[in-house]
This record gives sequence, C-alpha cells and structure tokens, in this order.
Amino acid sequence: MSPAGERRIVLSNARVVTPFRTIPRGGVAVEGARIAEVFSGEPGQRREGDRRIDLGGRTLAPGFIEIHTHGAGGHDFMDGTLEAVLGACRTHLRHGVTSIYPSTLTCTDQELTRNLELIHAAMDVQEGMPEILGVHLEGPYFSPAQKGAQDPRYLRNPDRREYLGILERFEFIRRWTVAPELPGGLGMGRDLAERGVVASIGHSNAVYEEVLAAFENGYTLVTHLFNGMSRLVRKNAFMYPGVAESALAIDGLAVEVIADGRHLPASLLKLIYKVKGSGAICLTSDSMRAAGLDVKESIIGSLANGQRVVIEDGVAFMPDRTSFGGGIATADRLIRTMVQQVEVPLPEAVRMLTHTPARVMGVDGRKGSLAAGKDADLVAFDGDIRIALVMVGGQIRLEAIAD
Repeated sequence: MSPAGERRIVLSNARVVTPFRTIPRGGVAVEGARIAEVFSGEPGQRREGDRRIDLGGRTLAPGFIEIHTHGAGGHDFMDGTLEAVLGACRTHLRHGVTSIYPSTLTCTDQELTRNLELIHAAMDVQEGMPEILGVHLEGPYFSPAQKGAQDPRYLRNPDRREYLGILERFEFIRRWTVAPELPGGLGMGRDLAERGVVASIGHSNAVYEEVLAAFENGYTLVTHLFNGMSRLVRKNAFMYPGVAESALAIDGLAVEVIADGRHLPASLLKLIYKVKGSGAICLTSDSMRAAGLDVKESIIGSLANGQRVVIEDGVAFMPDRTSFGGGIATADRLIRTMVQQVEVPLPEAVRMLTHTPARVMGVDGRKGSLAAGKDADLVAFDGDIRIALVMVGGQIRLEAIAD
C-alpha cells in the first residue's frame, strides 16, 4: 500500500512519451500523488494489491498543461459563478488537461474581482477537475490598435498602483499579458518578474526595438503569436519588424501558439516550429465557452457583458469577420493539428503541451514530464488522440478503459 493508504496503480502496455524519449512498450507506476517508476517492458516491482491497468498499446504521456483559456463547455471564466469555473475546467479535463491557468478578459474592476475570487474558490475542488495552478490576466493594458476581441471600453495604460494592488490581493496570479510599449509597460515587466509572475507580450503594436527592450525588462513569453500583434510594417520606405517577427528573432523569448489549424495555417505553424523548436513553443487553445460544443453562435466574455461571436470553420469570429473571437479547440485537437497537419513528431507535439509550458510557468520541477518523484499527472490516448484516461495527482479522474 502507498503511504496514503491507497493501492499502487500500474499503467502498462503503453507507448510511453516522457516527452524527452519514447519507450515503445512500457508504463508508469504511481504511488499516492507521485510517479514511483517509469519502466520499459514490465515494472521493476510487482506488489500484491497493485491495481494494474492495461492501456492496450495506447500512448501514455504527461498530462496536458493549458496556460491560456477563457472557458469551454458552454462556460466562461468571466460568467461570475462557481459553476461556470468548474464546468469549463471539467470540460478541459475530458480532453486531457491536468493543469490549467484560467484566463480573464478586459472588464470592469468589479467583474475582475468577483471572478478572481471564484477561481480561487475553485482551487479547492477536486472532483472531476484538473489542478488550477494560478490565473492568467489578459489585459487591460493593451494597444487599441491590436485589441482583437478585447472590449475597447476598458483598455488603458499600466498603472503601477493599480496592478500592484491586484497582485498583492490575488497572490495566485501567475501570468499577465501586457502591451509593453505603452507608458509604464517596461516598469510593469520588471515588477512582474520580481514577483515571479510571467510577463507576456500580447495585443501589442510594438516594433523590434520595443520588443527587445521588453525582453530586457522581464518579458519572457509572447501571447498567441501572430494574433493580436503588429507584424512587418513599412515607414518611409524602411521596414520594421513587428512583435511577430521579433518573437521569432529573439532566441530567449518563448511563444504561445493557438494550434487549432485556423488561427494559424499549417504552413505558418511549420515556420514557427522550424525557427523556435519545441523547447520554446507552448501550444494553447485560447478557448472560449464554445470549446467542446457544436454551436453556431456564442458569447466571448461574461454572459452579462460579453460580445457575440459567430462559430464557423472550426473557429470563433467577431460578427464582422475582421478578427477571431477566440478558439473553440480543445487540447487533444492541438496535438492532432501539430502531428497530422504540421507533421511534427508526436513526442515533440506532446512536449509543446507539457514540458515547455511547465518550464515557462516555472512548474517543471514537478510537472510536464514523466519521471520518478514528479506529480502523477498522466493522460492516455489512441492513435487519433482520443482521450482514454486522465490522472491528476495520482487520482484517476476520467477512465474509459476496463480493468
């Protein structure tokens, strides 16, 4: 028996992706909340009372880490109810997500406070849930020229007193997306880095020199690369790289990519992968409430104050079709896109949804890969990336495999 008094769980007969190596036939033994052993063939120890689960040749990988999502399953993290937070998280779990960072949108101060309090309350709920590792604030410090689906009524420049007050009150904030070229943007990057919060560049109209200055002042990630940001521009006959090209050029910057095959075509995903590599790319859905549903219309943001979007061709659009209105993909689709359309090897695709986001968010010491002593966050799926089992902290929270 494990120290927690639970049976050891042995997952075997799997193709194991760690994701740094692939074991053609092996498995993982779990004791309590931790991985006890990653093995090739059969486990090194057999114990009476072990619960053995034969995965039937499926792939066994670290649980997926979603670092940017606004909702799923008909729920948005801005809806203002605990049921919405739980419903969105549980939808993501069914698609392989074991760790999640709920994301906010630009909104009123009252809405932000209310929804952060609800997300904090949801952290204590385990049944059918991925682990909420913290919150990602998207806005309100954005360039109006790159607002995308963000409500322009609430956009403003960084206010040090304001954002420090928010950080002090809500210590579980782990990432903040900002347009660093705005007045006060560089100082905010330094403040975030000093507090261990990931400073991310997004909804920004910066050029290369401003992006480089942001990198030098604490910004380490670029939010949804090529979406909601400046690209190559010409001024008085001279060419200026925007945020998108700058992110590719600056080696130390990690990038977040919406890999639904719609926000970015396969050809552009191939370019990003070729330049940045799996060690600097985080896959994300940037999903809104329509993720996991078959609907034609939806709302991005809260039901009370959100904006209507149209669902077409596997993505959400703003009604005038001038910009996307969020993603409707789930994590399994991100892997499927990278493997089937971009032709990335499966272990590399897995890495971009596990170890790389864990490293960027500073939790790779316990999450994002399969190794003894790490959190037992696991996902098993077949050749079509259909999820068969999800384990969070050693607890099976979804299982479609009989003993």
